[in-house]
Amino acid sequence: MSVLLVEAFYGGSHKQLIDLLQESTGDCLVCTLPAKKWHWRARTAGLYFMQAIPASPSYRVLFTSSVLNLAELVALRPDLASLKKILYFHENQLIYPVRKSQERDFQYGYNQILSCLVADVVVFNSAFNMNSFLSSISTFLKTMPDHRPKGLDQLIRPKCRVVYFPIRIPDVTRFLTEHKLLRQDRSLYTISSHESLNLWLTAKASPLASTREAQNELSGKRPSPAEPQLHPQLGGDTGALQGHPAPSQLTGQKATTLQPLHIVWPHRCIQGHEVQTGNVFLLRPRSVREHDKDPQLFFQTLLKLKEQELNFEVSVLGETFTDVPEIFDEAREQLVDHIRHWGFMPSKEDYLSVLCQADVVVSTAKHEFFGVAMLEAVHCGCYPLCPKALVYPEIFHDIYLYSTPEQLCKRLQDFCKHPHLVRRHVLQVTTSRFSWNTLEEEYRALLTSDPSNESHAQTKNTASSEGT
Repeated sequence: MSVLLVEAFYGGSHKQLIDLLQESTGDCLVCTLPAKKWHWRARTAGLYFMQAIPASPSYRVLFTSSVLNLAELVALRPDLASLKKILYFHENQLIYPVRKSQERDFQYGYNQILSCLVADVVVFNSAFNMNSFLSSISTFLKTMPDHRPKGLDQLIRPKCRVVYFPIRIPDVTRFLTEHKLLRQDRSLYTISSHESLNLWLTAKASPLASTREAQNELSGKRPSPAEPQLHPQLGGDTGALQGHPAPSQLTGQKATTLQPLHIVWPHRCIQGHEVQTGNVFLLRPRSVREHDKDPQLFFQTLLKLKEQELNFEVSVLGETFTDVPEIFDEAREQLVDHIRHWGFMPSKEDYLSVLCQADVVVSTAKHEFFGVAMLEAVHCGCYPLCPKALVYPEIFHDIYLYSTPEQLCKRLQDFCKHPHLVRRHVLQVTTSRFSWNTLEEEYRALLTSDPSNESHAQTKNTASSEGT
C-alpha cells in the first residue's frame, strides 16, 4: 500500500473525497476518525493517528485534510516524514467566520500554518480558499503578543495549488420537471450568451406590468409596430420557434407557467429530531450555525415577498448540529402557506428530487469556500442567486450574483411575478468542470510519488491560477 489516506473528520465532503480517492487509487490504506466533536479532532487527532497508523516500508504518499495537525503527526511518527505529504484544505480557519473576533481560537489557524510548513504540497478546493488563507497569515499572526514570525506566506505559497472539490454528478433526468426536460433541447430553447446574460436586468427593471413588457426589458429591445412584441428566443407564447410549437403549446407547459416560483435553500446546516408527515420522515430543525449561512437574511427576504402578496413556494433543506435560531421557528410559522418541504430529506434521491422541482436556489452565506450544495442545485436545473463575494464569483457568472440584500429581494420579486423567465433561462454554468470524471486524473497525478508528474501539474496549476 503506497498511499496513506488520513482523515481526522470523516464525514460530509471530507468523507466524500476520501471515498473517491480510495476507490480510484486502490493501493491505499485509509485511517479515519468519526465526524464528531470537530474541535477535539483538530486538537488531538495527531496523537491518535500516531498509534493507529501501522508502520510500513511501502508508504510513498500521505494525503490528509487540514483538520489534522500534520506537524504533530510527523514529529510523533518520524517514519512518515520522508513521504510526499499532501495537505488538503476544505476550509481555512484564518477567515472562518465567528460572531466576535475574541471567539476565534488561535490554535486552529496556527495548526494549519504549521501543517503547511511541513507539507510538500498544499491543495485548496478553490482559488478563494487559497488566496484568502495566504493573504491572512500575516494579519492572523499579529495576534501573537511578540516575536512574530515573518514571511511565512512566502514559504508556503510555492507549495500551493488549486484542485476543485470533485462532485459525483448523478443522472437526475428521471426527477426533472417537464419544462426542465424541454429546456435541455437546445433546438427549442436556443438563447445566445448575450441574451441569456441579459436576464439579470430583471433586478434593475421597474415594476413590470406584463409578460410582454418583461420580455422586452430582458431582450434590451423596444418593440416597434413592425416587430414581434415578444423576444422569440425567450420562448414567447405568441408564434412558433424555428418551426417548433411555442412552449405554452407543449403538453403541460401552460400549467407549468402558472405554477408559483419554487425557491430552495439547500445549505445542509439544519438538523434535528425525526418527525413524520404522511409517509415521509423529515428531520425537524434543531440547530444551525447562524453566522455561517445567514438564514436571517433569507427568511427576512421571503417575508418581504409575502408582505407584497407574491406567489411563491419554499423548500428549506439540510442537516444540522445543535441549537436552532429562533428565526427558523418564526419563519416556519409565518411562511406556513408557502412551504413545500422543510428539513432533512431521508435519502439522497429525495433531496435531488426536490432540487429538480425547484426554480431558484438561493445562498445567503457569509462563509463558503466551495459550495457543493449550490452546484448540485444548478445541476438539477435551478437558477442560482449568490452573494457577490466568497467563492461564488469564481464559479458563477455575474448575472447570478447580488451585492446587497435589496438586490436579492428585487431579483426574487421579479422572478415571483414572471417565473417563466427563470424556467426558460439556459444556465450559464458548466457543472461538469467540477465533476469527478473531469478531475479524477488530476487527483491521481497528485497521489503519485513521481516528481515529474507533480512538477507538470504545478506548472499547469500556476498558469490557471494566474488566469483566474
